[in-house]
Amino acid sequence: MKTGIVIVNYNDFNSTNDLIHNIKSYQILDKIVVVDNCSTDDSLKKLKKIKESKLKILEVKENKGYASAINHGSKYLIKQLGTCNLIISNPDIILSKEEDIIELLSLLNKKGIGAVGPTILEKQTLNRGWKNPSPTLDILMNLPYIHRWIRKKFIQYKESHYQKETSKVDVLSGCFFCISSSTLEKIDFLDENTFLYYEENILFKKLQKLHLSCTIHNHILIIHNHSVTINKNLTKIKKYKIQKESQYYFQSTYNHAGIFSKLLLKMTSQLTKIVLYFYYFLLDLKRKF
Repeated sequence: MKTGIVIVNYNDFNSTNDLIHNIKSYQILDKIVVVDNCSTDDSLKKLKKIKESKLKILEVKENKGYASAINHGSKYLIKQLGTCNLIISNPDIILSKEEDIIELLSLLNKKGIGAVGPTILEKQTLNRGWKNPSPTLDILMNLPYIHRWIRKKFIQYKESHYQKETSKVDVLSGCFFCISSSTLEKIDFLDENTFLYYEENILFKKLQKLHLSCTIHNHILIIHNHSVTINKNLTKIKKYKIQKESQYYFQSTYNHAGIFSKLLLKMTSQLTKIVLYFYYFLLDLKRKF
């Protein structure tokens, strides 16, 4: 089966260019698709200058979010390659060898597996997927100071969960994962109602309806230079606002949060936003003086 990779670029030519040159010699890849998500810098102009036979640059006229860009690139690959394996990647990813990709893709052939991801190193921390948060857990995750404890206690799996070569998880990271085109078509692609964040949680819920699971390969490691693109282009408060909008949509639509839970989701997110405004205001004052 043929394989294509979708890379979403937004004002991050250097990372995207590095990844293209990192993978262009991979024989497993039949097509490399970069979706420029309406960059406001000269990324698109520079990308179009790259001479690589496998490479296709797709330009969108409006930035409708990460999920929308992934769908745009995936539909192009399906049209070009037919039924195929799809790799979805952020631009700020560092891969070590082609054999890792081949091993990940081989897992898609196993019964009951819908999506596959590697172990991801982010800021010296291993990301190996997480549990789907209930509305109550996300409400608690909105609260300042205790959110780290809640994540460690209830969202993250224990280390013992990763002792075998592969582990099933509720949700895997959206920065790099593999999925077959037939599976993506069956779930009607990614939900485009979030701009950023919670795409992975929604993917899990869609796969769950088909009785398919997410699987992490514990022995394959990639590096994610986490949030390079996001941090360069969005303020922290704006990032938080987008994240909580996605959180509310996910919990309302896919976890069917009740009226009281939805109210608490909004109240706790607003409370923390006020705390963040005050915190960043004090930091600015400290820098000035």
